[in-house]
Amino acid sequence: MKLETATSREVADYLEECSGIVLPTGSLEQHGPIGLIGTDALCVTTISERAATESTMLVAPTLCYTPAQFNMNFAGTVSVTARAFAQLFEDILRSLHRQKFQFIYVLNGHGANLAPMRSAVHDLYLDLDDRAPKVKLRSWWEYPTVDTIRKELYGHWEGMHGTPSEVAITQASVRVVESPSHLPPAPLSEEFIRDHTGDFHGPASEHARDFPDGRVGSHSELASIEHGEALIAAAASALIGEFKSWMAESN
Repeated sequence: MKLETATSREVADYLEECSGIVLPTGSLEQHGPIGLIGTDALCVTTISERAATESTMLVAPTLCYTPAQFNMNFAGTVSVTARAFAQLFEDILRSLHRQKFQFIYVLNGHGANLAPMRSAVHDLYLDLDDRAPKVKLRSWWEYPTVDTIRKELYGHWEGMHGTPSEVAITQASVRVVESPSHLPPAPLSEEFIRDHTGDFHGPASEHARDFPDGRVGSHSELASIEHGEALIAAAASALIGEFKSWMAESN
């Protein structure tokens, strides 16, 4: 069930049986020559809504206005400050908690969201202590079954941005964009990946100079609709399983 298309009565009935909700978080930023602006948001929306159709979980609307300053030199990118995002995220958590949701499972699709979300959760715990809702942060690519598929299909060409796995999901769920070039980008070193985990990139002008076509070590053109369908199925199944087990273990 989707929160935005449910009635208040339906949500009240749901809360009689379950106090958990899934909150997807993504971004609005360029994703290379064949990646859609809303790729991160589209991925988590697709996965969570698939999971909702295959289970009884409730899914909130995707939060997509998030930090993406490093891509601001590319047309279409919309970014907010980490401070503003953290405050909005915390406000949403507090609102859901007031509505009697005790378990808030955040399905994330954008690396730069993680640091401000963790900060917001710590602030919430500092204020509410044992009265706080349980909050779990999980990026969709972290599920072991999904990670195995990514590695088997793409290896090191998964890269960091405009990844073939995320492009494949949007190809399966939205549309396919024809590639202007099938050439791979420059590969990334292990040191670069380590130093830039969580989208910890430099200023937008520097980032655009270093990665002029928007891809960061990712060979987007390896994506296919079939790959996307497999990734969506694996991620939705993993989400359902972890959502249920997390609530059961936390009770």
